[in-house]
Amino acid sequence: MPEHKASISAFFPAYNDGGTIASMVISAMLVLEQLTDDYEIIVVNDGSSDYTPQILDRLAADYARVRVIHHPRNRGYGGALRTGFASAAKEWIFYTDGDAQYDVRDLHKLYPLLQEGVDMAQGYKISRNDPWYRKVIGRMYHLFVKTLFGLRLRDVDCDFRLIRRHVFDKVMLTRDSGVICVELMKKIQDHGFVIVEGPVSHYHRAYGKSQFFNFPRIARVGIDLIHLWFELVIRKEHLRPSIAVTSIEPDAEL
Repeated sequence: MPEHKASISAFFPAYNDGGTIASMVISAMLVLEQLTDDYEIIVVNDGSSDYTPQILDRLAADYARVRVIHHPRNRGYGGALRTGFASAAKEWIFYTDGDAQYDVRDLHKLYPLLQEGVDMAQGYKISRNDPWYRKVIGRMYHLFVKTLFGLRLRDVDCDFRLIRRHVFDKVMLTRDSGVICVELMKKIQDHGFVIVEGPVSHYHRAYGKSQFFNFPRIARVGIDLIHLWFELVIRKEHLRPSIAVTSIEPDAEL
């Protein structure tokens, strides 16, 4: 267990997750109250067109520890993550998706891994509960990016992570697409931060549909991955001296 109770910022990127986001926020509160006395919950509404904004505004009005940031227009998964990371104020930053395919209660599995010297606790899926074609595409994607970027991770695309906030003193994120997860892990690994891994559950999507699994989007992701590979593997731009900050763009509204 951590030597002291770690303060935690938990955030969820949400896009048309009206059917799941309320339960995610309530579950997060219940879990965090058991782990620490110092926490906050942030939800980044990435231009949702369903009733997600109304639900989030009600949650923020009812619970003092809940804060909502609205993107007036959809900026993409990476854009939502960048806003969440930039807005977090606590020692540790936890995030997972707002579609409830991961169980926030699995924080109980990662939290004990936050020992001194550890910079990140990364989840890996015990079993992927998706349709067969998503499992195939997901497996191919995992093997492709793991080989292309030299990632030493058990599960590259498991979006269930606890990260020390000081990591972002060095790691600057630039992508607005789902490629941001590869960018995040590559930069954290290459800067020498200590990563530990733990098992988490994965569930069928109960509401809405994935924004990733369509061929035009997959093609765009492939192109973005090649550009990212040139920047990070060939040119190693992220290892050059720089001031590493990640900022909220002007159109993000509280």
